[in-house]
Amino acid sequence: MPFAIHPWKLIQTGLDLEAIRLSESLMSAGNGYMGMRGNFEEDFSGDTHIGTYIGGVWFPDKTRVGWWKNGYPEYFGKTINAVRMNGVRVRVDGETVDLATLPCEDYLGELDMQSGVISRSFTVQTQKGKSRIAVRRFLSAAQKELMAVSYAVTPDHEAEVECIPYLDGRVKNLDSNYDETFWEMLQEEETENALGLLAKTRQNTFGTPRFAVAAAMSVWADELELKDKTLNEGYVEACYSGTVPANQTAKIEKYVLCFTDRDQNEKLLMTLALKAAARARETGFESLCETHCGVWRARWAACDVEILGDEKAQQGIRYNLYQLLSTYSGDDARLNIGPKGFSGEKYGGGAYWDTEGFCFSMYMAVAGEHVARQLLLYRHMQLDGAYHNARMQGLPGALFPMVTFTGVECHNEWEITFEEIHRNAAIAHAIFDYSTYTGDEGYALSEGLDVLCGIARFYAGRVHFNKRLQKYMIHGVTGPNEYENNVNNNWYTNRMAAWSIAYFCETYEKASEERRDSLGIASGEINRMREISETMYYPEDTKKGVFIQHDTFLDKDLMPASALTAEDRPINKRWSWDRILRSCFLKQADVLQGLYFLNHLYDLDTKKRNFDFYEPMTVHESSLSPCVHAILAAELKYHEKAVEMFERTARLDLDNINRDTDDGLHVTSMAGSWLSIVHGFAGMRTVNGLSFRPFLPGKWKGYAFQLLYRGRRLRAEIGQKSVKLVLLEGEALTLRLYDTSYKLKTTVSAALQ
Repeated sequence: MPFAIHPWKLIQTGLDLEAIRLSESLMSAGNGYMGMRGNFEEDFSGDTHIGTYIGGVWFPDKTRVGWWKNGYPEYFGKTINAVRMNGVRVRVDGETVDLATLPCEDYLGELDMQSGVISRSFTVQTQKGKSRIAVRRFLSAAQKELMAVSYAVTPDHEAEVECIPYLDGRVKNLDSNYDETFWEMLQEEETENALGLLAKTRQNTFGTPRFAVAAAMSVWADELELKDKTLNEGYVEACYSGTVPANQTAKIEKYVLCFTDRDQNEKLLMTLALKAAARARETGFESLCETHCGVWRARWAACDVEILGDEKAQQGIRYNLYQLLSTYSGDDARLNIGPKGFSGEKYGGGAYWDTEGFCFSMYMAVAGEHVARQLLLYRHMQLDGAYHNARMQGLPGALFPMVTFTGVECHNEWEITFEEIHRNAAIAHAIFDYSTYTGDEGYALSEGLDVLCGIARFYAGRVHFNKRLQKYMIHGVTGPNEYENNVNNNWYTNRMAAWSIAYFCETYEKASEERRDSLGIASGEINRMREISETMYYPEDTKKGVFIQHDTFLDKDLMPASALTAEDRPINKRWSWDRILRSCFLKQADVLQGLYFLNHLYDLDTKKRNFDFYEPMTVHESSLSPCVHAILAAELKYHEKAVEMFERTARLDLDNINRDTDDGLHVTSMAGSWLSIVHGFAGMRTVNGLSFRPFLPGKWKGYAFQLLYRGRRLRAEIGQKSVKLVLLEGEALTLRLYDTSYKLKTTVSAALQ
């Protein structure tokens, strides 16, 4: 499918009917509150995945496994397809506009990242002639409940044109079990200026919340007249038709407002939606669109990353930032960042450790401390669920879930649900990251201390003491490399568990006596925690000078990924799971993930030896893999490898590198492209104050970015010969550039090294 390279747009020229789902994923849009795949407004009878999703609206789909074990989650939580909002059925001279069946010319689709507007134009051939169609759509960044569509038809002959905008609540999930539906239709209503419907997620047996959603539409038309309205169960439509002279344009503007009982009283939802839809029509498409675009212009003014000399990289980083900011705004602490955002249903749509592991640092620097704190509060609000998860495993403390909407684990694969206990450490690390970045330990000493305590108690309960080696160990885990399950003493898990316990003990000592007493920790318990953190076992090979991924990793048949044939790749699609588990190949960073998180604790030689050992065996079949390698490679001055890994994460979806973008975008991994530039190429570190150590990729002529840091706004500009740091807002601060300390008052410049 041809997509042009453009610094601010994703441009689709031509229509490939075999790749519609890929196009739908790439043209996805959202506003933090809701979003949708890039589905056509008009009917399409070909292969399609129609998807509209609302943040925080989900359903507990009963877990169905034939090997039920104690502690299994009762349900698999999944974000569910909501009422279809953008639909407009179109007929010209009685023929339905369907791009799967009608001849189509000059197809052009554009996602304008600068304005947040999606547009399409094409010409269709009917028996009586041709008609040019032009569509624009946006999900408002200024009014979260609003979606608007402008749909125009220009025939080259006198034509009978019908436009039938509709709302359809009779939707299903692509991943539903046994073709089940998740919605109960409650009400359809008509007013003079609007049509609406109300639906509610159906009853479930797990005691999880039900969600009510009301959507209403109002329509403005030119050259067409309202002929009829239809209200059926879960479906409403309005039919506009008329005779349109040759080369004249018939247009409708459709305004949809969607409200949920997450924010409003269920009894008021329909009235709110109907009135809001009518008001939107009075305001008009162009005015609403301009307000929406203004929000996007302000966003870009604060967070743009500029790359000179490489338009593919420029398009990639802006596309990723656009999708991230479309997915999560930080306005609602009850929401988080699903791995697919609003672009699909794969992985269920709940919060993973991806948020803390890969997104948190970016949002803190780009959107500010307030947004980062919202992400921290999300986990604190769900602490009770984390304690429940630990109890289900017969353990003390809090086990934060691998996947969740409420804090209760809702992933149904045992090797993940039971064994990927390293996710706790990512949440502890986010608190550490927030404290060191902002210089404010207020959160760590308040809500954060509760979270750190639960994590430390869990890890202290999960270890066992090995009398032979006089060390604490952790058996039966899956590390970040999911191509190994049920291993003993995964280095990353052990190291991050010990670090998390030590960080809690350190923070505990800083807390007030009253705050410490509230945790109910006896001196014996805190002393044991310190002992665990100080005497944890870490597998290591002193001859090779590397940390061993787990106890028996070196017993495998070790070989580089370059030994794999083209027919072997990707191994997750070509090999049996048994063969993958027995191989030495890594899905993503494991030991290296620890060296990234705890970067300040290890010297360059240690990082180099481990990078040289593990990266050649890594197949990077996780979307989360390339960025960690890019950052470490940059630090080690492996500049070509750093650029290679950045390009992979920056254009993972745009180039469909893993051949799975048709399922939806890899939204959480998109943060990795920003991390690769700022933490990698620019060498930004924040644990011990702010510092930079930039390099310039060989084919780039320069790059620049902005960040928020401790009440300041800074801009970094890296050119072919020099580095310039500019203080845009806030008081002067001290920072390091390469090995020199500077007091940044307005501008600091230095030669590029």
